[in-house]
Amino acid sequence: MILNLEEQSSSFTTQPYKMLVLDLDDTLLRDDYTISTRNRESLLEAQNLGIKVVLASGRPTSAMLQFADELNLAHFDSYMISFNGAVITSMKNKEILFESSLTQEEVHSLHDFSVDNNVHIITYTNKGVVSETESEYIDVELKLTGIPHHKVPCFKSEIVSSAVKCIMLEHPDYLKTVEKKLKEERTDLSVARSKPFFLEVMPHGIDKAKSIEFLANKLGIEQHEVIAVGNAGNDLSMVQYAGLGIWVDNVCPELRHEADFIVASNVDDGVAEVVERFILN
Repeated sequence: MILNLEEQSSSFTTQPYKMLVLDLDDTLLRDDYTISTRNRESLLEAQNLGIKVVLASGRPTSAMLQFADELNLAHFDSYMISFNGAVITSMKNKEILFESSLTQEEVHSLHDFSVDNNVHIITYTNKGVVSETESEYIDVELKLTGIPHHKVPCFKSEIVSSAVKCIMLEHPDYLKTVEKKLKEERTDLSVARSKPFFLEVMPHGIDKAKSIEFLANKLGIEQHEVIAVGNAGNDLSMVQYAGLGIWVDNVCPELRHEADFIVASNVDDGVAEVVERFILN
């Protein structure tokens, strides 16, 4: 059962947390893709107290760097988890601590599935966001990441090696049906929704929780010392893993019961509310 902050038990407020893991889009970031002053200042204060602030997003690594810089993560020797857990990067020296990729064969098979089920598909190479098609949903990803669109005549001919992840994109109502079918047919892959129109596909066993566990073990941080804050299906694993799992109020309705608390929305400084209540209290 989720409790409002006013109803919380003292067990959460007295817990000495050491790591705060934050989703970016629709969680830490406002709808204009910026960090509010209140959120930023609260996170800098938390880091000054020794809290590891970790950004965990479905975004590519390059599309997260500006926010890591804004929060001074390198100065505080912190980390980023990108591609929904497929890559972990140390911000102090930009070293990749962990990386996992879909094989070329898996990417090609996902393309075949997308064609059979009439959904768009993208992946990432050093040339940009790769697709055969154009779509308003692909345009959202291009705007989010700032990565150029590399539109190609043949997706499978372009992808001749592994890729970190794929995203299938279509209207949310139809994509729910596709998600169910993909999960049933491809139990060898990890599948999660990051936005209503984004269905993300990663290598088997890869999600945000697994990467947080890897990082926490490396840093000697216990599971109960982790707070995780998110808003969508690709955040579910980390919210369930954390000692304190929190949704911002704009969480997908079907997930509202899957956390310890719900705080204010992404546009009302929900992250700052978490920091002020559970870290700076």
